[in-house]
Amino acid sequence: MTLKALLHKIPLALIYSRLLLGPVVLFLSFYDSILIRELIVGIMIWAIVSDIFDGIIARSLNISNEKLRRLDSSIDQIFWIFAFVGAFIISPQFFRDNLWKLSLVIALEALTYAISYLRFKKEVATHAILSKFWALTIVATLIEVILRNGSGLIFNICFYLGVLSRIEIIAILLILRKWTNDVPSVFHAIKLRKGEPIKRNKMFNG
Repeated sequence: MTLKALLHKIPLALIYSRLLLGPVVLFLSFYDSILIRELIVGIMIWAIVSDIFDGIIARSLNISNEKLRRLDSSIDQIFWIFAFVGAFIISPQFFRDNLWKLSLVIALEALTYAISYLRFKKEVATHAILSKFWALTIVATLIEVILRNGSGLIFNICFYLGVLSRIEIIAILLILRKWTNDVPSVFHAIKLRKGEPIKRNKMFNG
């Protein structure tokens, strides 16, 4: 295998690492100790870092395409479902105390996928900028919940950012005439609808 071919496999390796580590998080969550909790946090940090760099590396190598972006989005969803279930096992009271907020965000997330499938027969892969910031607050919230059995200010920021980012994605999906991956914002979706080219950040979106 040539060096070039090996480099081209790095983005896929990073993506599939999250698929493998999701069940590991769930398994570890049944063993309550400080060391195990810190290990779970370490895995989640790896997940967010690998998620950032798989796209950066793919774009740098000019191998980023629709198939890769859709795979990235799907596996991200799977990993974070495992992470949420693991966090619930570790600290169920936090989830009970914030049930209505969590239910609203989950409902909005489900709605984005329903709209995308109904309109385009494909899953969501907009990778909007606001959603990237929301992902960081999700990680911060889960880390606090896992290490401290609760989260206050960080969770509230995460909640409101989650609602705003899901509403933005719904708006993007309704504005677009055809399915498009890597749409940074509603502003960019409007330009695409008009048939105008949009400028994406080569390192972070497109």
